[in-house]
Amino acid sequence: MSGEPSLFRGKLVRLAAHEPGDIAVIAGWTTHSEYMRLIDTDPARPFTLDQVGERYGVSDTYSYYFGLRTLRDDRLIGFVSINSIEWSNGAGKLSMGIGDPADWGHGYGSDALRLVLRYVFTELSLHRLGLDVIASNTRAVRLYERAGFQREGRVREAVYRDGSREDLLLMGILRSDWEAANATQDKKTGRSGA
Repeated sequence: MSGEPSLFRGKLVRLAAHEPGDIAVIAGWTTHSEYMRLIDTDPARPFTLDQVGERYGVSDTYSYYFGLRTLRDDRLIGFVSINSIEWSNGAGKLSMGIGDPADWGHGYGSDALRLVLRYVFTELSLHRLGLDVIASNTRAVRLYERAGFQREGRVREAVYRDGSREDLLLMGILRSDWEAANATQDKKTGRSGA
């Protein structure tokens, strides 16, 4: 098993359960207006510790929630959620975010997305994973497209920001897309397996 990739550990981050103190970190992220406006279509607002506790981190039969912790210093930097799982259809929806803008652009999101896709398609055995993203969030759109997500639709003028309307993009990836991308990557690196 030593040659197999870790289910929860990437090159930069790991998928983790919540730890004491995480709620306070997440509540701090909600004070960053840019983060809040990119992560959700709801109006941006700071959350209290109780509100964060109610809203984040709940896993059940239809959703799996992970904190993202750095390997270098085990610091909580974000979250990944696979939710709205329809087991009979093998489908789920992805939400993810890196909380502090100071942590953006360091490869954490790419590493986390590789991990979660492997988890979704090998551990959960889902057939497809979808997401929605505000069209002007070009950094996220590029990240998802590089990982193999395809644009599947557009909800026109669904988001109101700063006096103008923005589209919401619907994106998805199939297990076969992910497998093909991994086979190509494995050939480039000389590695075998997903």
